Amino acid sequence: MKNLIVIFVLSVVASLELQAQTVTGKWKTIDDETGKAKSIVEISEKNGKIYGKVVEILTDKKDAKCDKCPGADKGKPIKGLTIIKGLKKDGSEYSGGTITDPGSGKEYKCALKLEGANKLNVRGYIGIQALGRSQTWVRVK
Repeated sequence: MKNLIVIFVLSVVASLELQAQTVTGKWKTIDDETGKAKSIVEISEKNGKIYGKVVEILTDKKDAKCDKCPGADKGKPIKGLTIIKGLKKDGSEYSGGTITDPGSGKEYKCALKLEGANKLNVRGYIGIQALGRSQTWVRVK
């Protein structure tokens, strides 16, 4: 009976830890082509949707502007720019929103999926997820 209680308690604790894992927080972006860190993006939740804002630039282009961005973001500094917009939780991933590549100004559909507590798979794509690129971001502690 004691073993059964211990197993139950450990199961509850493990499930609470899994539920506590979230995409919100600060993430170091890693360029999928060069493997170098580019920025820190802070992901937050607002009204049930996920947004990500560049809070720090880690390259020598600290004052860069998003000259090729569409609409109201055109010409804004990349630092402070919201690049992830409107994602919603869908099972184990977040999708249904967009991500902007500040370098090209292009906007893509976006999906985020945690890979453990400290790695985030970020996929930008056109149409279907198979037609896109992924980056692995690392949580900043």
